[in-house]
Amino acid sequence: MDPRVIYEDADVLVIDKPAGLNVHADGRTQELTLGDWLLEKYPGMKDVGEPFTTLDGRVFPRPGIVHRLDRDTSGVMILAKTPEAFTYLKEQFKEHKVKKEYLALVYGHVSGESGVIDTPIGKSKKDFRQREAGPESGGAKREARTVWEMKERLVDAAGHQFSLLHVRPETGRTHQIRAHMKSLGYPVTCDSLYARGRICVPPMTRHSLHATKLSLVLPSGEAKVFESPLRDDFRQALYSLDKV
Repeated sequence: MDPRVIYEDADVLVIDKPAGLNVHADGRTQELTLGDWLLEKYPGMKDVGEPFTTLDGRVFPRPGIVHRLDRDTSGVMILAKTPEAFTYLKEQFKEHKVKKEYLALVYGHVSGESGVIDTPIGKSKKDFRQREAGPESGGAKREARTVWEMKERLVDAAGHQFSLLHVRPETGRTHQIRAHMKSLGYPVTCDSLYARGRICVPPMTRHSLHATKLSLVLPSGEAKVFESPLRDDFRQALYSLDKV
């Protein structure tokens, strides 16, 4: 479950996060997290960033964590090693200057070759764990914009249809891609939260979402692109499907 280090300098650490690893503690589980790994391997990052405080007042460190991936989303992440780098990266994300790209395998043959989902996201009124895109969502609705592009239309031996998409979230809302794709009627495959009870494509046992690429200008001023290859489970699932 240890992350793989892709790049490191005096300001930042870029990692390849495995699926199944929470980014930071939230008080609900006792699992080891990326934050725990960072505190062990990079103790100097202890006071970098902003801690997470639960509703009952418990405080958990988030060393160097500027953005996050869901527990079962694999792929590339960037972390700040200094307070100055944290402030810089936080501003870059806020101003949408960091470009994020994902691969997503979704249910159905998505209509069209590309599109933009520009629908605010709020909380689900039915399940507190979910986010919902559209007028039925509850609570504060936050602007959310996702750009998608068709890569392949696929089918399994039983005739079930799937689409492999390049996805670029231009904002950074919780569960943004998962909620937006569900709002289109094409939820991410094997997503136990947003597509509960639907078939998985073996050997996937987690939602089929992978952060493939991160592009930005580092605090040093150097423009960099960091990439992460697909995990074996995702790759094997794609190999089991036929192109249409």
